[in-house]
Amino acid sequence: MNILKNILKASWDIYLESSPYMLFGFFVAGILYVVMRPEFISNNLGKGKVRSVIIAAIFGVPLPLCSCGVIPVAAGLKRQGANNGATLSFLISTPETGIDSIPITYALMDPIMTVMRPVAAFITALIAGIAENFIPAKQTNGFLNVTQPVCSEGGSCCSCGPEEASPKNNNGFIKKLLSGLKYSFVELLGDIGSWFIVGLFLAGLITGLVPDSFFESYMGNPYLAMIIMLLAGMPIYVCATASTPIAAALILKGLNPGAALVFLLAGPATNIATMTMISGLLGRRTLLVYLGAIMVSSLALGLFTDLVYLVSGTTAQAAAGHAAELVPDSIKMICALVLGLLLSVAVYKDLKRRFRK
Repeated sequence: MNILKNILKASWDIYLESSPYMLFGFFVAGILYVVMRPEFISNNLGKGKVRSVIIAAIFGVPLPLCSCGVIPVAAGLKRQGANNGATLSFLISTPETGIDSIPITYALMDPIMTVMRPVAAFITALIAGIAENFIPAKQTNGFLNVTQPVCSEGGSCCSCGPEEASPKNNNGFIKKLLSGLKYSFVELLGDIGSWFIVGLFLAGLITGLVPDSFFESYMGNPYLAMIIMLLAGMPIYVCATASTPIAAALILKGLNPGAALVFLLAGPATNIATMTMISGLLGRRTLLVYLGAIMVSSLALGLFTDLVYLVSGTTAQAAAGHAAELVPDSIKMICALVLGLLLSVAVYKDLKRRFRK
């Protein structure tokens, strides 16, 4: 009984600390949803083997879409003339980070990881896209007709099709703003809400059951830790926001920050369903480029992240969660209650929609 109490208390503490940043992240996501519509991205993607990849990666970093929800948008980019490299770049940078996951990274980890995460996503997307455009390949005949996330019925966080992925053409700023906020606090929160709750519970499980310095004792080799995190993260589904409390809990138990970054990059970007869709959307050769770029880039960036912490004299375990101390406890509690109410409504509507299918 005490073990369960410790797990629930640890989960609650993490939720309390992250709730103000979650609300802020979803609010900004709603604003971006109105401003950065998929049509806008498609029209401004540009041409060229390098320029198009850079633009696609830049647009993908802040967008709050997971690895399944990004598929219809990427399919739209491809149909409207985007080359494979730009499409692949967008497919990687978008799920690996987002405006909703950056604030919670700051709350549960530290400023270094908050900066490294979107930068690493951008670099990974850049490498994959440029490699795809410059490596000679035969023309592929088939193209997967994607109209909605294939994984919507398979337990993923995604459930909205491309028709739901952009706001209606409402007249007036207020209506557009309300449309964006409805998307972020109802649809997006419903999409990732269940997985965020699972992530909180797993983080509480790690915090409550795993001894302090566990990874230092049993996985002292940081290179081995990165490889294990890579292999663990690639086949499973965990969205960018839900992966953050898990990574934070692992760091507090002694995992090196570089290995945590590997998990934050590989987990949200790859899973079995996404790999299947990329193979059908862009071909098996592109799938190999996609996987190779994520594996090599995440490991290299993980090593670089450990070096940054070493040079700066910062200890990831000591720095984790300090940002949450800037918010008064009363504000945290209010935000936790508001987020809890929104989360309950959004998850209920999402589950109701799923059971109707």
